[in-house]
Amino acid sequence: MKPKTLKEILRREVDSLDVSECAKDPDRDFSRTRKLPLNTLITTMLHMEGQSVGNELLSVFPKASETPSPAAFVQQRNKLKSGVFDVLFRSFVEAVEAAQAPRMFRGMRLLAIDGSEIHIPTDLSNEKTLCVSNEGQTPYSMMHLNAMYDLLQRTYVDEIVQDFREMNENAAFVEMVDRSWIDKALVMADRNYESFNGFAHVIEKGWYFLIRVKDVGSSGMLKGLDLPVEDFFDVEINLNLTRKQTNAVKALLHDRNHYRWIPSTSTFDYLPVRNRRTESTKWYPLSFRVVRFPISEDSYEVIITNLPAEEFPPPEIKKLYAMRWGIETSFRALKYTVGLLYFHSKKAEYIRHEIAARLIMYNFFELITTHVIIMTKDRKYSYKANFTRAVHICRMFLKGDISPPDVETQIARNIVPIRPDRQRKRERQFSSVISFAYRLS
Repeated sequence: MKPKTLKEILRREVDSLDVSECAKDPDRDFSRTRKLPLNTLITTMLHMEGQSVGNELLSVFPKASETPSPAAFVQQRNKLKSGVFDVLFRSFVEAVEAAQAPRMFRGMRLLAIDGSEIHIPTDLSNEKTLCVSNEGQTPYSMMHLNAMYDLLQRTYVDEIVQDFREMNENAAFVEMVDRSWIDKALVMADRNYESFNGFAHVIEKGWYFLIRVKDVGSSGMLKGLDLPVEDFFDVEINLNLTRKQTNAVKALLHDRNHYRWIPSTSTFDYLPVRNRRTESTKWYPLSFRVVRFPISEDSYEVIITNLPAEEFPPPEIKKLYAMRWGIETSFRALKYTVGLLYFHSKKAEYIRHEIAARLIMYNFFELITTHVIIMTKDRKYSYKANFTRAVHICRMFLKGDISPPDVETQIARNIVPIRPDRQRKRERQFSSVISFAYRLS
């Protein structure tokens, strides 16, 4: 999409926000003429990067007569409802999709759902976000971002932010699938999302799923199925799920590839929690394939999917699942390039504002960057735009410091090589959070 068009869409969606729906007290909030009316306040928060509040305001309002004080910014921000930026995020996504047709794969969208921990400034008064892993360790605060990501469009299409102690990835998975407006899609996810309930919701939606599960012999959902003792297989399973336990049902459960009992403690929305004795046994049919293939000499992946075997043989399944890695790299760019590690408050309510604002800006930057055409030349590698540099260029364009034609030219000049099959060991370490007190200048 052209940068100018995208900027106009974002501005239109910001200006369309209604005070009556965004303010905590619509009769009083944003009623007086100030330097930070609602649309200006929202735009200012979208512009924020990793500086202190005072410096952020100076970068947006360079004229001394127009620059609001940090205290004024905090007072205005306090008037916003908690879900304002979530509403803006969804309206921006829908407006972009209305302006241009999204990319498809065999007539369906390729969506990945995953979660990422977000370390936030420590707030000892908020028990919902507080995390203490070991006795004697200094407590820290965390939130969890659940996101639905379009792998071909390379943008986020939905998000749910949960407090650390209320984190439930499977519940977020179901909610995002159920409320999506997309007609046909293939949704991919990692091992944390193996759930009969999630599979059923995707099927009821009319979608396809491709989800990695724990390997054979582990404590995952494959335990109890009769599967081949082989390194590679593709087996179709037709299960009938029930919550009832009668002698007749118990006899059927010996056929482990066709019948499965679901305990009342497990979430499954398409069966009653209690199946009374006087009622007939209720069954829910669930069909899927279990595909196992090697990924190295001594490691294997097991995928559960409802994609048809004729159109999607195991090699195709393997290629599709490899594409899921796009959401992992997007999280890295979202945090380190767009700035999701930097917050301007310790209150969870305001941090939720900033998380949704960063997602909006990630989509804005990615949509502009992917539109830029990189000229092919006789080189060793193919090249792509340097996303880190592109983000900086797009920020300048959003502030009006660069004209639309120059945006694409500058992005096309800053490129990096694409090195296929390049691998790097995944590092897991605590990433500290940089917070800025609002009175710092």
